[in-house]
Amino acid sequence: MTSGERVERMAGDGVRARARRAMKTELALLALELFAERGYEETTVEDIARAAGLSKRSFFRYFPAKEDVVFGSVESMADEVADEVLARPADEAPWDCLHRVLGSWQGRIHSSERQLAELTLIESTPSLRARLHGKRDEMRARVADALAARPGTELDAFAADALTSAAAAALDTANRAWLASGGTEDRAALVERAFALLRPAGS
Repeated sequence: MTSGERVERMAGDGVRARARRAMKTELALLALELFAERGYEETTVEDIARAAGLSKRSFFRYFPAKEDVVFGSVESMADEVADEVLARPADEAPWDCLHRVLGSWQGRIHSSERQLAELTLIESTPSLRARLHGKRDEMRARVADALAARPGTELDAFAADALTSAAAAALDTANRAWLASGGTEDRAALVERAFALLRPAGS
């Protein structure tokens, strides 16, 4: 295969990947509308596929199960967070790296109507709440791997996992306090306080 053919093939793969992502996004938005209108348990895969003009088999080409429609953005977010961690300055302390990246994403999540709708749905559906714990574990693992892989880092896998778990605990603590306040507390200030309290000694 010539270099020109390789470039053409890569370009074609990129177009297909973008088209697939666009279709997954469209399906997720449509599903959220149906869940809000009918309820999560009452909405079937057939309902979603029919509304999108797809067959049930076609739906499963994009999502392995109905609940995966809800968690699609969580998975893509994990990849983006990991990429941002890798892109942070090499001389930035690991805890500061996590603070900057996760703190920024926290703000973006809660300013996005779609992600707010997803979080509201998850919190109100026991089966989805249980699945979220597994997704969070997967996300922490990806971020920990990225933290350990940063150029110039001296972190081993254990230290990267411990720091990432502590950062996730900081976010969870801030969220619980915000919810307990009925949404009146400054969420960003709570995140800052939690990260300050959990900052490792000497960092």
